Amino acid sequence: MLDWHRSIAARLALGYGVLVVVSISIVCAVFYFGTIGVLDRSVDRKLTVLSERLAALYQQGGSSRTRAEIAHLLTDRTDSDTEIFLLVDADGRRVAGNLSSWPDAASPVGRLLHHDVTREGRRGPARMLVRELAGGARLFVGRDMEEGKSIRTLVLRSLAYGGAVAILLVVAGAWLFRRQLEARIGQIRRTAGEIEAGDLSRRIPVASEDEFGLLSRDINRMLDRIEHLMEGVRHVSNAIAHDLRTPLARIRNKLDGALRQQQSVAGYESAAQAAIDDIDDLTRVFDKLLQIAAAESGMRPENFDDIDLYQIGADIVEMYEATADEQGVLLVQMFGDSVPARGDRNLLGSALASLVDNAIKYAGPGATVEVSAGSDEEGSWLAVRDNGPGVPSEELAKLTQRFYRLDKSRHLPGNGLGLSIVAAIAALHGGSLDIEDAAPGLRLRLRLLR
Repeated sequence: MLDWHRSIAARLALGYGVLVVVSISIVCAVFYFGTIGVLDRSVDRKLTVLSERLAALYQQGGSSRTRAEIAHLLTDRTDSDTEIFLLVDADGRRVAGNLSSWPDAASPVGRLLHHDVTREGRRGPARMLVRELAGGARLFVGRDMEEGKSIRTLVLRSLAYGGAVAILLVVAGAWLFRRQLEARIGQIRRTAGEIEAGDLSRRIPVASEDEFGLLSRDINRMLDRIEHLMEGVRHVSNAIAHDLRTPLARIRNKLDGALRQQQSVAGYESAAQAAIDDIDDLTRVFDKLLQIAAAESGMRPENFDDIDLYQIGADIVEMYEATADEQGVLLVQMFGDSVPARGDRNLLGSALASLVDNAIKYAGPGATVEVSAGSDEEGSWLAVRDNGPGVPSEELAKLTQRFYRLDKSRHLPGNGLGLSIVAAIAALHGGSLDIEDAAPGLRLRLRLLR
Protein backbone atom coordinates (compact mmCIF):
# COMPACT_ATOMS: atom_id res chain seq x y z
CA MET A 1 0.00 0.00 0.00
CA LEU A 2 1.44 3.35 -1.03
CA ASP A 3 1.66 6.28 1.38
CA TRP A 4 -1.02 8.87 0.70
CA HIS A 5 1.54 11.46 -0.32
CA ARG A 6 3.02 9.03 -2.87
CA SER A 7 -0.31 7.79 -4.22
CA ILE A 8 -1.72 9.76 -7.14
CA ALA A 9 -5.15 8.32 -6.32
CA ALA A 10 -4.95 9.76 -2.80
CA ARG A 11 -3.68 13.10 -4.06
CA LEU A 12 -6.43 13.35 -6.66
CA ALA A 13 -9.07 12.41 -4.09
CA LEU A 14 -7.66 14.94 -1.59
CA GLY A 15 -7.51 17.65 -4.24
CA TYR A 16 -11.08 16.87 -5.28
CA GLY A 17 -12.24 17.02 -1.65
CA VAL A 18 -10.45 20.30 -0.91
CA LEU A 19 -11.83 21.87 -4.09
CA VAL A 20 -15.40 20.87 -3.24
CA VAL A 21 -15.08 22.01 0.40
CA VAL A 22 -13.72 25.39 -0.70
CA SER A 23 -16.54 25.68 -3.24
CA ILE A 24 -19.15 24.84 -0.60
CA SER A 25 -17.62 27.37 1.80
CA ILE A 26 -17.75 30.11 -0.82
CA VAL A 27 -21.38 29.29 -1.68
CA CYS A 28 -22.34 29.28 2.02
CA ALA A 29 -20.60 32.60 2.62
CA VAL A 30 -22.30 34.20 -0.38
CA PHE A 31 -25.67 32.83 0.73
CA TYR A 32 -25.23 33.94 4.35
CA PHE A 33 -24.04 37.47 3.66
CA GLY A 34 -26.54 37.84 0.84
CA THR A 35 -29.45 36.80 3.07
CA ILE A 36 -28.38 38.95 6.02
CA GLY A 37 -27.63 41.82 3.66
CA VAL A 38 -31.17 41.68 2.27
CA LEU A 39 -32.60 41.80 5.80
CA ASP A 40 -30.36 44.73 6.82
CA ARG A 41 -31.15 46.69 3.67
CA SER A 42 -34.88 46.17 4.20
CA VAL A 43 -34.63 47.45 7.79
CA ASP A 44 -32.41 50.37 6.77
CA ARG A 45 -34.86 51.40 4.07
CA LYS A 46 -37.77 51.37 6.49
CA LEU A 47 -35.83 53.32 9.14
CA THR A 48 -34.74 55.93 6.61
CA VAL A 49 -38.26 56.45 5.25
CA LEU A 50 -39.77 56.57 8.73
CA SER A 51 -37.20 59.05 10.06
CA GLU A 52 -37.69 61.32 7.05
CA ARG A 53 -41.46 61.25 7.52
CA LEU A 54 -41.19 62.09 11.24
CA ALA A 55 -38.65 64.85 10.51
CA ALA A 56 -41.00 66.39 7.94
CA LEU A 57 -43.89 66.12 10.40
CA TYR A 58 -41.77 67.83 13.09
CA GLN A 59 -40.95 70.60 10.64
CA GLN A 60 -44.64 71.16 9.92
CA GLY A 61 -46.31 70.63 13.30
CA GLY A 62 -43.60 70.75 15.89
CA SER A 63 -43.03 68.32 18.74
CA SER A 64 -46.72 67.87 19.58
CA ARG A 65 -47.65 66.38 16.19
CA THR A 66 -44.47 64.30 16.19
CA ARG A 67 -45.24 63.01 19.70
CA ALA A 68 -48.74 62.06 18.61
CA GLU A 69 -47.45 60.24 15.51
CA ILE A 70 -44.89 58.29 17.56
CA ALA A 71 -47.59 57.29 20.03
CA HIS A 72 -49.75 56.13 17.12
CA LEU A 73 -46.92 54.10 15.60
CA LEU A 74 -46.26 52.37 18.93
CA THR A 75 -49.90 51.33 19.28
CA ASP A 76 -51.00 50.55 15.69
CA ARG A 77 -49.91 46.89 16.01
CA THR A 78 -47.87 47.15 12.80
CA ASP A 79 -44.37 46.20 13.89
CA SER A 80 -45.15 47.93 17.20
CA ASP A 81 -43.30 45.32 19.19
CA THR A 82 -40.07 45.89 17.26
CA GLU A 83 -40.18 49.66 16.64
CA ILE A 84 -38.01 51.94 18.77
CA PHE A 85 -38.51 55.72 19.00
CA LEU A 86 -37.11 58.51 21.13
CA LEU A 87 -37.64 62.25 20.64
CA VAL A 88 -35.66 64.67 22.84
CA ASP A 89 -35.64 68.44 22.88
CA ALA A 90 -32.63 70.72 22.62
CA ASP A 91 -31.91 70.25 26.34
CA GLY A 92 -31.90 66.46 26.03
CA ARG A 93 -35.25 65.96 27.82
CA ARG A 94 -37.40 63.07 26.66
CA VAL A 95 -40.45 64.22 24.70
CA ALA A 96 -41.82 60.95 23.29
CA GLY A 97 -40.87 57.34 22.57
CA ASN A 98 -40.39 54.00 24.25
CA LEU A 99 -36.80 54.55 25.39
CA SER A 100 -36.22 56.01 28.84
CA SER A 101 -32.92 57.71 27.94
CA TRP A 102 -30.78 58.58 24.99
CA PRO A 103 -28.45 55.68 24.02
CA ASP A 104 -24.77 56.35 24.45
CA ALA A 105 -24.00 54.91 21.00
CA ALA A 106 -26.71 56.85 19.17
CA SER A 107 -24.23 58.90 17.16
CA PRO A 108 -23.07 60.08 14.73
CA VAL A 109 -26.06 61.73 13.18
CA GLY A 110 -27.37 60.31 9.90
CA ARG A 111 -25.58 56.99 10.09
CA LEU A 112 -27.16 53.56 10.53
CA LEU A 113 -25.50 51.26 13.02
CA HIS A 114 -26.04 48.27 15.30
CA HIS A 115 -26.03 48.67 19.08
CA ASP A 116 -27.60 47.14 22.16
CA VAL A 117 -30.32 49.31 23.79
CA THR A 118 -32.56 48.96 26.86
CA ARG A 119 -36.28 49.12 26.11
CA GLU A 120 -39.00 48.54 28.71
CA GLY A 121 -36.44 47.02 31.04
CA ARG A 122 -35.12 44.58 28.44
CA ARG A 123 -31.78 44.96 26.72
CA GLY A 124 -31.35 43.71 23.17
CA PRO A 125 -29.73 44.37 19.80
CA ALA A 126 -31.09 47.17 17.66
CA ARG A 127 -30.53 48.85 14.31
CA MET A 128 -30.79 52.64 14.77
CA LEU A 129 -30.65 55.96 12.96
CA VAL A 130 -30.28 59.44 14.56
CA ARG A 131 -31.58 62.59 12.86
CA GLU A 132 -31.14 66.27 13.88
CA LEU A 133 -34.39 68.29 13.94
CA ALA A 134 -35.10 72.00 13.92
CA GLY A 135 -34.29 73.90 17.10
CA GLY A 136 -31.67 71.39 18.27
CA ALA A 137 -34.08 68.53 18.91
CA ARG A 138 -33.00 65.02 18.01
CA LEU A 139 -34.92 61.98 16.82
CA PHE A 140 -33.90 58.38 17.43
CA VAL A 141 -35.56 55.79 15.16
CA GLY A 142 -34.67 52.11 15.56
CA ARG A 143 -35.74 48.53 15.06
CA ASP A 144 -35.39 45.67 17.51
CA MET A 145 -33.10 43.12 15.82
CA GLU A 146 -33.75 40.20 18.17
CA GLU A 147 -35.72 38.49 15.42
CA GLY A 148 -32.98 39.29 12.93
CA LYS A 149 -30.46 37.81 15.34
CA SER A 150 -32.57 34.67 15.50
CA ILE A 151 -32.67 34.56 11.71
CA ARG A 152 -28.90 34.95 11.59
CA THR A 153 -28.49 32.12 14.06
CA LEU A 154 -30.94 29.94 12.14
CA VAL A 155 -29.17 30.61 8.84
CA LEU A 156 -25.76 29.91 10.37
CA ARG A 157 -27.00 26.71 12.00
CA SER A 158 -28.63 25.55 8.76
CA LEU A 159 -25.49 26.29 6.79
CA ALA A 160 -23.37 24.52 9.41
CA TYR A 161 -25.56 21.40 9.34
CA GLY A 162 -25.79 21.46 5.56
CA GLY A 163 -22.07 22.06 5.23
CA ALA A 164 -21.27 19.21 7.62
CA VAL A 165 -23.48 16.83 5.62
CA ALA A 166 -21.94 18.08 2.37
CA ILE A 167 -18.42 17.59 3.73
CA LEU A 168 -19.30 14.05 4.83
CA LEU A 169 -20.62 13.36 1.34
CA VAL A 170 -17.47 14.88 -0.15
CA VAL A 171 -15.28 12.71 2.07
CA ALA A 172 -17.30 9.63 1.12
CA GLY A 173 -17.15 10.58 -2.55
CA ALA A 174 -13.40 11.18 -2.38
CA TRP A 175 -12.93 7.82 -0.66
CA LEU A 176 -15.03 6.04 -3.29
CA PHE A 177 -13.18 7.91 -6.03
CA ARG A 178 -9.85 6.78 -4.61
CA ARG A 179 -11.07 3.19 -4.18
CA GLN A 180 -12.34 3.04 -7.76
CA LEU A 181 -9.15 4.58 -9.14
CA GLU A 182 -6.98 2.20 -7.12
CA ALA A 183 -9.16 -0.75 -8.17
CA ARG A 184 -8.78 0.05 -11.87
CA ILE A 185 -5.03 0.60 -11.52
CA GLY A 186 -4.84 -2.53 -9.36
CA GLN A 187 -6.29 -4.60 -12.22
CA ILE A 188 -3.55 -3.37 -14.51
CA ARG A 189 -0.85 -4.02 -11.88
CA ARG A 190 -2.13 -7.52 -11.08
CA THR A 191 -2.21 -8.41 -14.76
CA ALA A 192 1.30 -7.03 -15.19
CA GLY A 193 2.46 -9.14 -12.23
CA GLU A 194 0.93 -12.30 -13.71
CA ILE A 195 2.58 -11.58 -17.05
CA GLU A 196 5.88 -10.92 -15.28
CA ALA A 197 5.49 -14.31 -13.61
CA GLY A 198 5.40 -15.91 -17.06
CA ASP A 199 1.73 -16.09 -18.05
CA LEU A 200 1.79 -14.18 -21.34
CA SER A 201 -1.84 -15.08 -22.05
CA ARG A 202 -3.16 -12.82 -19.29
CA ARG A 203 -5.06 -9.69 -20.36
CA ILE A 204 -6.51 -6.69 -18.54
CA PRO A 205 -10.31 -6.96 -18.11
CA VAL A 206 -12.14 -4.24 -20.06
CA ALA A 207 -15.28 -3.36 -18.09
CA SER A 208 -16.18 -0.05 -19.72
CA GLU A 209 -15.35 2.30 -22.57
CA ASP A 210 -13.94 5.08 -20.38
CA GLU A 211 -10.32 6.26 -20.37
CA PHE A 212 -9.19 3.22 -18.37
CA GLY A 213 -11.05 0.94 -20.76
CA LEU A 214 -9.32 2.52 -23.75
CA LEU A 215 -5.96 2.29 -21.98
CA SER A 216 -6.63 -1.37 -21.18
CA ARG A 217 -7.45 -2.09 -24.82
CA ASP A 218 -4.23 -0.41 -25.94
CA ILE A 219 -2.19 -2.39 -23.41
CA ASN A 220 -3.95 -5.63 -24.41
CA ARG A 221 -3.12 -5.00 -28.06
CA MET A 222 0.49 -4.41 -27.08
CA LEU A 223 0.46 -7.65 -25.05
CA ASP A 224 -1.02 -9.51 -28.02
CA ARG A 225 1.84 -8.26 -30.14
CA ILE A 226 4.42 -9.19 -27.51
CA GLU A 227 2.90 -12.66 -27.10
CA HIS A 228 2.94 -13.11 -30.87
CA LEU A 229 6.59 -12.10 -31.02
CA MET A 230 7.49 -14.36 -28.10
CA GLU A 231 5.66 -17.25 -29.74
CA GLY A 232 7.65 -16.49 -32.87
CA VAL A 233 10.88 -16.54 -30.89
CA ARG A 234 9.96 -19.86 -29.28
CA HIS A 235 8.95 -21.28 -32.64
CA VAL A 236 12.18 -20.10 -34.23
CA SER A 237 14.21 -21.55 -31.37
CA ASN A 238 12.45 -24.89 -31.68
CA ALA A 239 12.74 -24.83 -35.46
CA ILE A 240 16.43 -23.97 -35.31
CA ALA A 241 17.03 -26.76 -32.82
CA HIS A 242 15.10 -29.18 -35.04
CA ASP A 243 15.95 -28.11 -38.60
CA LEU A 244 19.54 -26.97 -38.10
CA ARG A 245 20.61 -29.97 -36.08
CA THR A 246 20.57 -32.19 -39.18
CA PRO A 247 22.83 -30.01 -41.38
CA LEU A 248 25.20 -29.43 -38.47
CA ALA A 249 25.36 -33.16 -37.84
CA ARG A 250 25.91 -33.73 -41.56
CA ILE A 251 28.81 -31.28 -41.60
CA ARG A 252 30.35 -32.94 -38.57
CA ASN A 253 29.97 -36.42 -40.03
CA LYS A 254 31.56 -35.35 -43.32
CA LEU A 255 34.53 -33.80 -41.58
CA ASP A 256 34.83 -36.70 -39.14
CA GLY A 257 34.64 -39.21 -42.00
CA ALA A 258 37.32 -37.39 -43.92
CA LEU A 259 39.62 -37.51 -40.89
CA ARG A 260 38.96 -41.19 -40.18
CA GLN A 261 39.38 -42.36 -43.78
CA GLN A 262 42.71 -40.56 -44.15
CA GLN A 263 41.86 -39.51 -47.67
CA SER A 264 44.08 -37.82 -50.18
CA VAL A 265 44.41 -34.09 -50.45
CA ALA A 266 41.69 -34.11 -53.09
CA GLY A 267 39.43 -36.05 -50.73
CA TYR A 268 40.03 -33.56 -47.92
CA GLU A 269 39.34 -30.70 -50.32
CA SER A 270 36.08 -32.34 -51.42
CA ALA A 271 34.97 -32.86 -47.80
CA ALA A 272 35.94 -29.32 -46.89
CA GLN A 273 34.06 -27.91 -49.90
CA ALA A 274 30.96 -29.93 -48.98
CA ALA A 275 31.17 -28.60 -45.43
CA ILE A 276 31.59 -25.05 -46.76
CA ASP A 277 28.49 -25.48 -48.95
CA ASP A 278 26.47 -26.69 -45.98
CA ILE A 279 27.74 -23.80 -43.86
CA ASP A 280 26.77 -21.38 -46.64
CA ASP A 281 23.25 -22.83 -46.52
CA LEU A 282 23.16 -22.21 -42.78
CA THR A 283 24.42 -18.67 -43.34
CA ARG A 284 21.61 -18.03 -45.79
CA VAL A 285 19.11 -19.25 -43.20
CA PHE A 286 20.44 -16.83 -40.62
CA ASP A 287 20.49 -14.03 -43.20
CA LYS A 288 16.79 -14.63 -43.83
CA LEU A 289 16.09 -14.60 -40.10
CA LEU A 290 17.86 -11.25 -39.88
CA GLN A 291 15.85 -10.02 -42.86
CA ILE A 292 12.62 -10.96 -41.07
CA ALA A 293 13.78 -9.17 -37.92
CA ALA A 294 14.71 -6.08 -39.94
CA ALA A 295 11.32 -6.06 -41.65
CA GLU A 296 9.44 -6.50 -38.37
CA SER A 297 11.38 -3.76 -36.59
CA GLY A 298 11.37 -1.90 -39.89
CA MET A 299 11.43 1.66 -41.08
CA ARG A 300 8.81 4.31 -40.54
CA PRO A 301 6.09 4.87 -43.18
CA GLU A 302 7.23 8.47 -43.64
CA ASN A 303 10.44 7.07 -45.15
CA PHE A 304 8.51 5.29 -47.93
CA ASP A 305 8.67 6.49 -51.53
CA ASP A 306 6.12 6.77 -54.31
CA ILE A 307 6.48 3.58 -56.37
CA ASP A 308 4.80 1.79 -59.27
CA LEU A 309 3.77 -1.81 -58.50
CA TYR A 310 3.42 -2.48 -62.23
CA GLN A 311 7.11 -1.74 -62.78
CA ILE A 312 8.14 -3.92 -59.82
CA GLY A 313 6.07 -6.80 -61.18
CA ALA A 314 7.44 -6.38 -64.69
CA ASP A 315 11.03 -6.42 -63.40
CA ILE A 316 10.47 -9.61 -61.38
CA VAL A 317 8.74 -11.39 -64.28
CA GLU A 318 11.62 -10.49 -66.57
CA MET A 319 14.13 -11.72 -63.99
CA TYR A 320 12.43 -15.12 -63.51
CA GLU A 321 11.44 -15.88 -67.12
CA ALA A 322 14.55 -17.95 -67.78
CA THR A 323 14.16 -19.89 -64.53
CA ALA A 324 10.52 -20.61 -65.31
CA ASP A 325 11.43 -21.89 -68.78
CA GLU A 326 14.04 -24.21 -67.29
CA GLN A 327 11.45 -25.64 -64.89
CA GLY A 328 8.83 -26.03 -67.62
CA VAL A 329 6.59 -23.38 -66.04
CA LEU A 330 4.73 -20.69 -67.99
CA LEU A 331 5.26 -17.30 -66.29
CA VAL A 332 2.58 -14.77 -67.30
CA GLN A 333 2.30 -11.03 -66.57
CA MET A 334 -1.40 -10.15 -66.02
CA PHE A 335 -1.26 -6.34 -65.85
CA GLY A 336 -0.39 -3.46 -68.08
CA ASP A 337 -1.41 -0.22 -66.32
CA SER A 338 0.49 1.78 -63.75
CA VAL A 339 -0.40 0.93 -60.12
CA PRO A 340 0.85 3.76 -57.84
CA ALA A 341 1.60 3.06 -54.18
CA ARG A 342 3.88 4.11 -51.33
CA GLY A 343 6.48 1.76 -49.96
CA ASP A 344 10.04 0.48 -50.12
CA ARG A 345 10.78 -0.67 -53.66
CA ASN A 346 13.59 -3.06 -52.70
CA LEU A 347 11.61 -4.79 -49.96
CA LEU A 348 8.51 -5.18 -52.11
CA GLY A 349 10.63 -6.46 -55.00
CA SER A 350 12.25 -9.00 -52.69
CA ALA A 351 8.83 -10.10 -51.40
CA LEU A 352 7.39 -10.54 -54.90
CA ALA A 353 10.52 -12.41 -56.00
CA SER A 354 10.06 -14.82 -53.10
CA LEU A 355 6.42 -15.43 -54.08
CA VAL A 356 7.31 -16.04 -57.73
CA ASP A 357 10.24 -18.29 -56.79
CA ASN A 358 8.00 -20.41 -54.54
CA ALA A 359 5.31 -20.65 -57.21
CA ILE A 360 7.78 -21.84 -59.86
CA LYS A 361 9.41 -24.26 -57.43
CA TYR A 362 6.27 -25.91 -56.01
CA ALA A 363 3.78 -25.64 -58.90
CA GLY A 364 5.75 -28.15 -60.94
CA PRO A 365 6.39 -28.61 -64.66
CA GLY A 366 3.52 -27.73 -66.95
CA ALA A 367 1.99 -25.27 -64.49
CA THR A 368 1.15 -21.63 -65.17
CA VAL A 369 2.19 -18.83 -62.79
CA GLU A 370 0.37 -15.51 -63.12
CA VAL A 371 1.79 -12.28 -61.66
CA SER A 372 -0.62 -9.35 -61.28
CA ALA A 373 -0.98 -5.98 -59.59
CA GLY A 374 -3.94 -3.71 -58.97
CA SER A 375 -5.82 -1.53 -56.52
CA ASP A 376 -9.27 -1.33 -54.94
CA GLU A 377 -11.04 0.66 -52.22
CA GLU A 378 -8.86 -0.95 -49.53
CA GLY A 379 -5.51 -0.29 -51.19
CA SER A 380 -3.09 -1.67 -53.76
CA TRP A 381 -1.73 -5.20 -54.10
CA LEU A 382 0.68 -7.57 -55.80
CA ALA A 383 -0.50 -11.13 -56.42
CA VAL A 384 0.93 -14.45 -57.62
CA ARG A 385 -1.34 -17.33 -58.67
CA ASP A 386 -0.48 -20.81 -59.90
CA ASN A 387 -2.50 -23.84 -60.98
CA GLY A 388 -0.24 -26.40 -59.35
CA PRO A 389 -1.16 -29.02 -56.73
CA GLY A 390 -1.91 -26.34 -54.13
CA VAL A 391 -1.95 -26.67 -50.34
CA PRO A 392 -4.52 -28.41 -48.10
CA SER A 393 -6.91 -25.84 -46.61
CA GLU A 394 -5.98 -26.80 -43.04
CA GLU A 395 -2.33 -25.97 -43.80
CA LEU A 396 -2.88 -22.49 -45.29
CA ALA A 397 -2.71 -20.60 -41.98
CA LYS A 398 0.62 -22.25 -41.12
CA LEU A 399 2.48 -21.25 -44.27
CA THR A 400 3.77 -17.96 -42.82
CA GLN A 401 5.22 -19.65 -39.72
CA ARG A 402 8.99 -19.60 -39.65
CA PHE A 403 10.64 -22.87 -40.76
CA TYR A 404 7.26 -24.41 -41.54
CA ARG A 405 7.35 -26.74 -44.55
CA LEU A 406 4.85 -29.20 -45.95
CA ASP A 407 5.95 -32.80 -45.68
CA LYS A 408 5.66 -33.29 -49.44
CA SER A 409 8.04 -30.38 -50.09
CA ARG A 410 10.85 -31.26 -47.71
CA HIS A 411 12.82 -32.90 -50.51
CA LEU A 412 12.96 -29.56 -52.34
CA PRO A 413 15.59 -26.93 -51.50
CA GLY A 414 14.44 -24.30 -49.04
CA ASN A 415 14.18 -23.56 -45.35
CA GLY A 416 10.58 -22.44 -44.74
CA LEU A 417 11.38 -18.75 -44.25
CA GLY A 418 10.31 -17.21 -47.56
CA LEU A 419 6.65 -16.54 -46.75
CA SER A 420 7.58 -15.40 -43.22
CA ILE A 421 9.71 -12.68 -44.80
CA VAL A 422 6.91 -11.69 -47.19
CA ALA A 423 4.38 -11.48 -44.32
CA ALA A 424 6.79 -9.30 -42.31
CA ILE A 425 7.31 -6.97 -45.28
CA ALA A 426 3.53 -6.71 -45.79
CA ALA A 427 3.04 -5.88 -42.09
CA LEU A 428 5.76 -3.22 -42.34
CA HIS A 429 3.68 -1.56 -45.09
CA GLY A 430 0.53 -1.71 -42.97
CA GLY A 431 -0.86 -4.56 -45.05
CA SER A 432 -1.07 -8.32 -45.01
CA LEU A 433 -0.25 -11.46 -46.95
CA ASP A 434 -3.50 -13.16 -47.97
CA ILE A 435 -3.22 -16.85 -48.91
CA GLU A 436 -6.17 -18.50 -50.68
CA ASP A 437 -6.94 -21.79 -52.36
CA ALA A 438 -7.13 -21.06 -56.10
CA ALA A 439 -8.73 -24.47 -56.88
CA PRO A 440 -6.49 -25.59 -58.44
CA GLY A 441 -3.31 -24.11 -57.13
CA LEU A 442 -2.65 -21.29 -54.74
CA ARG A 443 -3.18 -17.51 -54.80
CA LEU A 444 -0.98 -15.25 -52.65
CA ARG A 445 -1.77 -11.53 -52.47
CA LEU A 446 0.57 -9.00 -50.86
CA ARG A 447 -1.81 -6.21 -49.88
CA LEU A 448 -0.71 -2.63 -49.11
CA LEU A 449 -3.27 -0.56 -47.23
CA ARG A 450 -3.91 3.03 -48.22
